Amino acid sequence: MTQQLSAGLPAGRTTLVWWPAGGGILTGSGHGGETVKRTRDVSCAMRRAATWAACGVAGLALTVAVQRFPAASASAGARSSAVATVRHWGTLFGGGKTFEPQDTTTSPMPVRLPGPVVAIATSNSTEYALLTNGSVYAWGLGNAGQLGDGGTANSFTAPVRVRFPAGVKIASLPVDVMPFDTALAVDTTGHVWGWGDNRGGELCLGNTRKHLVPVKLPFSHVTALAGAFEHALYDARGRVWACGLNSLGELGNGTARSSFKPVRVKGLGRSARVTALVASFANSGALLASGKYLDWGYDPQGQLGTGKLRRPAYVPVMVRLPAPVTQVSQGGSAPGNGQTLALLANGGLYAWGANGQGQLGDGKTTSQPAPHLITPPAGVSYELVTSTGGTSYGVTASGDVYAWGGGTLGQIGNGTTTSSAIPVKVAAGATMISGTADDVVIAGP
Repeated sequence: MTQQLSAGLPAGRTTLVWWPAGGGILTGSGHGGETVKRTRDVSCAMRRAATWAACGVAGLALTVAVQRFPAASASAGARSSAVATVRHWGTLFGGGKTFEPQDTTTSPMPVRLPGPVVAIATSNSTEYALLTNGSVYAWGLGNAGQLGDGGTANSFTAPVRVRFPAGVKIASLPVDVMPFDTALAVDTTGHVWGWGDNRGGELCLGNTRKHLVPVKLPFSHVTALAGAFEHALYDARGRVWACGLNSLGELGNGTARSSFKPVRVKGLGRSARVTALVASFANSGALLASGKYLDWGYDPQGQLGTGKLRRPAYVPVMVRLPAPVTQVSQGGSAPGNGQTLALLANGGLYAWGANGQGQLGDGKTTSQPAPHLITPPAGVSYELVTSTGGTSYGVTASGDVYAWGGGTLGQIGNGTTTSSAIPVKVAAGATMISGTADDVVIAGP
């Protein structure tokens, strides 16, 4: 489809209430969730309860990154970009002014890098590019060390090199990416490095200390990882481990106890052969080599895809789909959103979960608790999909990028701050895409 289409969403939809870093209770509207009252617990040992009286503003961040890869594997490597420019749009936020926009652009803006790009990634506050020489560059907020350069200054337009120890070369950035104000990377020996805020203990170091430069995490032979909000997942030596907040079951170990040290995700042993891990606000998921997909965590808008609204799932549950899954993306950055897009081996695109901003792509704004088939615009077929806080994206085989859902912070990328329940073509020439709560990055030849 060559025509650009947009449709405003209903003005009466409920929106999320963000709360200030100092705590207290706040009501209003914001990034596209539901109205809730949030309080900051002094101990911050439990930052969310079932009633959504939450504590800690380390952030509600979803980060997802997708590179073009063979359909048989959702975690295969990306094709290298021949140029040293990526493009980004949307809004970065985080740090001490949590949820206050820090940098906004409403259409794709180029960012120059000092070498060819093989992977891109994002968090709520910062964006990253992996170059062919194994170095990583970052731009955006740096208040909690997200830039990884040893400082806390921001750098919105000039990428800075992340300071890994001498001799360390990075092989990959997470496919479904970073926790709030925190970053992850896997080196060429299979070890994981992390830096930034770590407020939920998601770096699995037994503490919640921030790190201004990358530190090695207690895992080796890592083949997949993901993080969102204040939890993270790591597939190491064929076993899946998790750390961070867990009040809604996002660690998948059968409890609601948070952990600063690694705990095993139940039901995903060596025989499961996990090919990709994904994460969102209070959810996690695992794609298996067989094409089966399992997820766990909270479910008020049908995030688990089981066909009914239920209490949190503290261990993985199977999502029933009509064909093997080849790629999956969890979206959601707040209690009022949270959705999943899945591409199947038969070419179908299925979606489920929250839909208050039209992020499922069915032209409606009603949540869907079970997977249902999504029909792209006439003549369009997606090869990659990504879902962020309340916005979703599809990339065609030719590199055209379509966006739909929330757009009030420039997430659609068509030069406006208007949401769209109908896919809008916003860019071309993409072979990689990464998005988080409100920001998106693409790269291509």
